Amino acid sequence: MDCIQCENCKQNTPTYFCIAKNQILINENYVQNLEKNRSGWKKGDPDYETHRRKTKKEAEV
Repeated sequence: MDCIQCENCKQNTPTYFCIAKNQILINENYVQNLEKNRSGWKKGDPDYETHRRKTKKEAEV
């Protein structure tokens, strides 16, 4: 069967479902995102305690 332009194969996922072939396929063009974003404050951060105390103080007010 011909491609029906569902765009599943163009998403950056390791596997995808092809509606035309009615199969789950492995994406050979998959590129793993190695860049990790840190969100929020972590205990290893030098300013962690200062930030924690400031936010705690703001919450009490």
